[in-house]
Order: sequence, then structure tokens, then C-alpha cells
Amino acid sequence: MFFIPGQLIALATFPGVIVHEMAHQLFCRLTRTAILDVCYFRFGNPAGYVIHETPLRVSQHLLIGLGPFFVNSFLGALIALPGVIPVLQFEAGTPMDYAFVWLGLSIAMHAFPSTGDAKSMWKAIKTPGTSVAIRLVGMPLVGAIYLGALGSVVWLDLAYGVALAFSLPTVLISLFG
Repeated sequence: MFFIPGQLIALATFPGVIVHEMAHQLFCRLTRTAILDVCYFRFGNPAGYVIHETPLRVSQHLLIGLGPFFVNSFLGALIALPGVIPVLQFEAGTPMDYAFVWLGLSIAMHAFPSTGDAKSMWKAIKTPGTSVAIRLVGMPLVGAIYLGALGSVVWLDLAYGVALAFSLPTVLISLFG
């Protein structure tokens, strides 16, 4: 196993960082949570961020935190699809096919919420008056986010991106190929 600094990974997969932050912004808008500041990409830690007011409900806070998982997963698979099919089906592809694969993979790699997202969600879950149902759903989600962050040390985010980008096309090829 080798180590590549996070800033180099963020640079190589910058579209995923941008989509991740846009997903947070989208869910802020959907939950009518005011956005105070947005940075889609920068050289630093974090590579991007969305600063927003505290949502009215804890469930909204969870949606904002989980937004990138839904958006990046869907878009990553969708964008990789037209490139992965020719690569898998014909075992070769054009430069454009490989560009679609890289773009979809880079977006899917950034689907996991960050530890900052997890901290924010944890703080919201622990606020007095949070329902038991939200706590029962939210606490394991926050735990899974922390495990995902820990797993990124052993390239779990890359494995997720590859699995996502290649699984749908593989199923489609096996069904229709």
C-alpha cells in the first residue's frame, strides 16, 4: 500500500469535490436552509465546503450531510456509463470513453460524507428534543461515515467509486450484451 497526499487526490479528482459541495448546496436549498458561504474547490483542507445556518429540523441536517452520497453516487454511475460500456464490451475505448470513466469515477469517489459532515450531523443528533427515531437512524449513519473516512486510508473511496462506475454497466452488458 502506498500513500498519496489528500491534496493530490483532490486535485486528480476535483470534479468529485465540486459535485460533493454542490450536493450539499442543493440539499440546503431543498430544505430551505440559508447558505452563508460556498467554496467548490481549493488547495487546502478541506478541499471544498458549504457553510450554512443550522437547519430547523435534525432530519434536514441529516439530509444536507448525506446529500453528496445520493448525488455523487447517482451522477458518478450515470456519467461513467457511456464510457465504461465500450471499455468493458470491446476491451478498448476512445479517449472520450476514458474521460467519461475518469469523470464518473472521480465524482463517485467523493460520495462519502466527510468527517466534518459527520461531526455536524452528530452535533445535531445530540441536541435536546431530537426524536428517538432520528437518533436510531442518525447514529449508525454517523458511525458509518466515520468508518468510511477511516476506510479511505486503505482506498475505500476508490473501491466504492470503481464498484459504482462499473457495476451498472456490467449488469446492463450481461442483460443486453
